Amino acid sequence: MASAEVVADARVWRKRLGAGWRQAGHLAAAGLHALEHHVGRLAEDHANAHRLATACGVDPATVETNMVLVPGVDAPAVVAAARERGVLLGAVSPRTLRLVTHLDVDDAATASAAAELSRLLLR
Repeated sequence: MASAEVVADARVWRKRLGAGWRQAGHLAAAGLHALEHHVGRLAEDHANAHRLATACGVDPATVETNMVLVPGVDAPAVVAAARERGVLLGAVSPRTLRLVTHLDVDDAATASAAAELSRLLLR
């Protein structure tokens, strides 16, 4: 049994990581479509996530999905600077970035994003 504080913190993180959407049917339909048509390319998404993690100074062994969390940065500043360079990403807290690879992020886009993020984060 978790304390009220732990439960409250878990709820905040659940929403930060994208699980607060109320239109579950739409999300389920997208998931079913992905399962029926795109399972074969999950390995590509995961490989791209590993490339982004490496470029951001994150150990790729800690990345288990297509989502990369980059801690310890000025997230709002990096999000703004990356956007100016054509790289879209989000912040899950003032000090943590969230990058997600998916069907619309191909190898070329990943390489470009990795180069820009490397310049921004590893100066």
